[in-house]
Amino acid sequence: MIRSWRRLRAGRHARKEQPARRETGASLIEKDPVTTTPRNGITYDRVNILIENERIIPVCSVEVLEINSKIKTACETQDQVGCKDLVAKIKEWAKESESNKSCIVDNAAVSVLAAAFESFSKTCLVENVSVLEEILSTLILLFPLEGEALTHLGSASSMGCMIWFLNSGDLSRRRNAVLLLTELVSSDSDQRKVNVLSENEGAIEALFKLIEEPISPTATKAALVVIYHTIASSASVNEKLIQKFVDMGLVSLLLEMLVDAQRSVCEKALSVLDGICSTDCGRENANDKPLTMPVVVKKILRVSELATELSVSILWKLCMNEKREEKTAFVEALQVGAFQKLLVLLQVGCAERTKEKASEVLKLMNLHRDRLECVDGWTKGL
Repeated sequence: MIRSWRRLRAGRHARKEQPARRETGASLIEKDPVTTTPRNGITYDRVNILIENERIIPVCSVEVLEINSKIKTACETQDQVGCKDLVAKIKEWAKESESNKSCIVDNAAVSVLAAAFESFSKTCLVENVSVLEEILSTLILLFPLEGEALTHLGSASSMGCMIWFLNSGDLSRRRNAVLLLTELVSSDSDQRKVNVLSENEGAIEALFKLIEEPISPTATKAALVVIYHTIASSASVNEKLIQKFVDMGLVSLLLEMLVDAQRSVCEKALSVLDGICSTDCGRENANDKPLTMPVVVKKILRVSELATELSVSILWKLCMNEKREEKTAFVEALQVGAFQKLLVLLQVGCAERTKEKASEVLKLMNLHRDRLECVDGWTKGL
């Protein structure tokens, strides 16, 4: 009797220790049936679907192509409500899994979405804001964009809509708009999109505001990328745009940002500052800022190889193009330890172009060392 009880008890423990099986297929068709029509007509148990917490059946090409067709029809009839619902379905699929994203992209849904964005941006933005916002937030999930999608989004009406979103009070719209602009300008080989952007009224002010009043680290970095591509466009546009950014106070904002910026932000901010220092107005403004030399020199050999290259480039532009008789740029650079930093840089090695710039600055700095005792009081511990 005791042995039987022990065997029964052991059996119960064994059953408890057995791992729970993942129910699939027919075992899911049980208590609270849910049919997946119009997908495949298979019936599953609602409880188990919730427990699985994942899409049982991935999206397929037929479904994507079908919804593409419906979106095109909605655009032709300017059915903004219908289009928004269809786009929301694509966004839902995209959020569920990477395989769904791949299927959506492979079946040209991104181009269809971009074409829809262009279509609804050509008419009243106020009336179409809801569907445009839905398309924009969906496109963000499907980066990187390519080919035909970039063409549609690079149109005057599409970019005008993005600028309109940038100037809106809605933080989500502003963030998504600047992210989409980053994708456009980064892939713009002929500068056409950059030119459209820079000529669009309110664009420069909206980008500056994202730096002046940050809404998120992601938006700040995206704004820096867009600004960099904007000021790095054709030489005829360069000076005018840089002057505008300078007058708005961008140099001061960049220097303040660089004081304790993380690597990614630091590299992007230095890229913009380097572009600004390519012009007379930019160099003059940077030379007038007390923070310029301490901040730029401090970034040499402190953040990353790219940050070092950009910092040396900025230093070179400020020193080699110095127009003041006192050669203040050299003196300030010596005061904050630039001479020692550049010597170390040449010893540890760097890119050839950076090495040439560092050597040129060092030669001219050496001429001014007799005028000033080379101290590092401003940047101890660099």
